[in-house]
Amino acid sequence: MLYHLKCFLLFARSEKLVDIILRIIMRVMWFAGGFHWMTVKGRRALPTEAPILTLAPHSSYFDAIPVTMTMSSIVMKAESKDIPLWGTLIKYIRPVFVSRSDQDSRKKTVEEIKRRARSGGEWPQIMIFPEGTCTNRSCLITFKPGAFIPAVPVQPVVIRYPNKLVSKLAKSCFFFPPLAFLSLGDRLEIGFLPIYTPSEEEKKNPALFAINVRRIMAKALGVPITDYSFEDCQLAMAEGQLRLPVDTCLLEFAKLVRRLGLKPQNSEKVLQEYGNRARKLEGQKLGLEGFAHFLDVPVSDMLRDMFGLFDEHEDNRMDIREYVIALSVVCRPAKTLETMKLAFKMFEAEEDGAITESELAVILKTALGVSHISVSHLFTAIDVDNTGKITFDKFRNFVEHHQDFADDYLYTENTDLHSAPYNDHQTQPSLSTLKVKGAAATSKTANGICPEFSDHDGTIDGLKKHN
Repeated sequence: MLYHLKCFLLFARSEKLVDIILRIIMRVMWFAGGFHWMTVKGRRALPTEAPILTLAPHSSYFDAIPVTMTMSSIVMKAESKDIPLWGTLIKYIRPVFVSRSDQDSRKKTVEEIKRRARSGGEWPQIMIFPEGTCTNRSCLITFKPGAFIPAVPVQPVVIRYPNKLVSKLAKSCFFFPPLAFLSLGDRLEIGFLPIYTPSEEEKKNPALFAINVRRIMAKALGVPITDYSFEDCQLAMAEGQLRLPVDTCLLEFAKLVRRLGLKPQNSEKVLQEYGNRARKLEGQKLGLEGFAHFLDVPVSDMLRDMFGLFDEHEDNRMDIREYVIALSVVCRPAKTLETMKLAFKMFEAEEDGAITESELAVILKTALGVSHISVSHLFTAIDVDNTGKITFDKFRNFVEHHQDFADDYLYTENTDLHSAPYNDHQTQPSLSTLKVKGAAATSKTANGICPEFSDHDGTIDGLKKHN
């Protein structure tokens, strides 16, 4: 049957007929998955009115339903077209294929989106998930600029799962059809919002365009927005051996790194260079001017904010080695040992290549983005000879035999890493002021990506709410 369907689609001459057949196939598939009722609100714009549809929030595989209902083009991996049957079906919505093996793929993708969006309706609308990753729908994270670079009118599209059971299942990216039959009510609600036409300023500034569209979509959904981005999600969910606490200030640090343009393209080379330069300073503290000179950037308000994250004693001085460690975590979140190796290189003594317990504490508190941490249990377990010092080789050998060393030795000794978020009155986390009261990234929290939102004080658990 599948073979005959594939042959029919290949040789069908009528695009309209193929479109109808595909819609029927997809609707039957979603019905079998439990989505019996789907509500559509608002009017979908014509391709000539809004060439691009921006869909949010993105939380589940089921967010593909609007794509199959509208038969809009999407951006997808080039490898997908080689999947049997599915590859043939997907070609009929004329997606924009992205090749991971092509270094210029991102640039080519943006150019293709611009070409189609400015074709005057000759191409199908392109549906884009501007968040760039899955969240839990408790807020809207920073939109990526790809959908807004063409500077054409867009139509925001919001998606809801009104049924509580379906909503919970969709959040977990898991769905069990028999449970869907037992739950009554709408499974999915799709809302087409009014077309948003960018101003001249927004056409020149895609980031501003994205911010304003996100604000409208958040208002329609009744959820807050947050400065967390796709990169922050990668950092928070990285599968390294050191898992970040929810209230780590490294997310704030990562945001400042992006805004200041300090994230290097060749991170390995730059980090090694920074490490060598920091080692030569031998722990000498730098002021704001020295920090700016080290990074070769001018002094600015944002640089002051970053400097404040490392001004531990609030004496207008910082240890540049801590900046290098934090940057390594942001650039290589899953490479814990590489970060530790770099840190040991900066802190180790010339005579024996070893570090002390207090130096290990500095390294680990910086790598986790917290104000303080006790490492006595861990250090004693590594320093079996009771020398008062450990080398990177000893640390690496220990980690190889204790893959869960953070859970077994750090979180057990620092139980406050698993408690509630930090105080409500704190609006900006920092290494000098942050109270370590967050849960580990993998533990259960009220909201996984976005902290619990409380409207009474206009903040999102200490992070400023932007409306």
